[in-house]
Amino acid sequence: MIRWSELSNTPLPDDWKLVVLEDVCDGVFDCPHSTPKIVDEGYHLVRTPDIITGKLDLSNTYKVPLSTYKERVKRAVPESGDLLFSREGTYFGIAATIPENVKLCLGQRMVLLKPNSNYYPDFIKYWINSPIIKQYLHISREGSVAERLNMSTIRQIPVATPPLQTQKAIASVLASLDEKIDLLYRQNKTLEAMAETLFRQWFIEEAEDDWASGVIPNEFDFTMGLSPPGTSYNEELIGTPLFQGNADFTFRFPQNRVFTTEPKRFAEKFDTLISVRAPVGAQNMAHEKCCIGRGVAAFRYKKNPTYMTYCYYKLMSLMDEIKQFDDTGTVFGSINKKDFQEFPIIIPPDDMVEKFENCASPINHRIIGNCLQIQTLEKLRDTLLPKLMSGEVRVNYEQDN
Repeated sequence: MIRWSELSNTPLPDDWKLVVLEDVCDGVFDCPHSTPKIVDEGYHLVRTPDIITGKLDLSNTYKVPLSTYKERVKRAVPESGDLLFSREGTYFGIAATIPENVKLCLGQRMVLLKPNSNYYPDFIKYWINSPIIKQYLHISREGSVAERLNMSTIRQIPVATPPLQTQKAIASVLASLDEKIDLLYRQNKTLEAMAETLFRQWFIEEAEDDWASGVIPNEFDFTMGLSPPGTSYNEELIGTPLFQGNADFTFRFPQNRVFTTEPKRFAEKFDTLISVRAPVGAQNMAHEKCCIGRGVAAFRYKKNPTYMTYCYYKLMSLMDEIKQFDDTGTVFGSINKKDFQEFPIIIPPDDMVEKFENCASPINHRIIGNCLQIQTLEKLRDTLLPKLMSGEVRVNYEQDN
């Protein structure tokens, strides 16, 4: 078995044990490898995309009929407190806990873990999702195209475990941060829907016949991105944040993954960002001046660049039409400068735009404020997680009565 010194430079506390995943589980079950029948209504079929956040998201799962569900749970029924684990694909090595009152079965690439009573499921989840194990799994993966973990590797994943009460205390600290983050995400989705509904009511449902017709450049200035030399890229935060497209986008703001020391074209703070290549039509907003690669275009309202709210929701309202360009091209879809220059739009009166900006911008600023708070909480969680999971930071807890 791997030694603790191979995982961490911090000594393992005396009251912690280093075991392997199969020791903490009553069972480690691979998924059925057949392709199931998919239906419109039925039981949840959980796949890797449904747990990429480290939390089970049932909003977009495939559904299977009762007969398929029964067939796929013959070996083991997923129950509350069990863990789902992704073993293959872009997001391999992620774990999520099954909540109460959910019936589901496993899709391909998934593994079911059943922690035994000596181990707290949420602690095991956070341990698997910790940087210590991420690095270990990255080294242990196999496959040149689709990264994957074989079942023997999964069963032998090292697990450092404190006493049960400490497991619960650590999981409680991390879960409280996750709950605050989830609450802010839910608030943002509600606020986003409010602003989008307001825009649709004013500028689509109540649009006047005498409003002018035009094209995107009549209302918006835009910049098509240009990728810097690959030799200028780095992940050490040197230079200017670089956004290349959909892979960088999150709920509202893109995530800083890559920087460049030779930026070519820029988006300004609060410009609306649109992915223009494979896929076309993902949307975000720049949270600072940044470099945009050729997979991104940046937009701002021509008459008043501070009207970022109108700009953002106007482009959101055009997204169905913009996404149609995803079907063009022989290899992958794209939309170019000429396409935007000729893209037809309806141009509302200036006073309507100003009225909307004054009404909706407080909603937009609330969303932005929540995003900044989420970033702060995520940074705190991600800083605490490896320290808690290695025993470097200890937490106080009360013994069960």
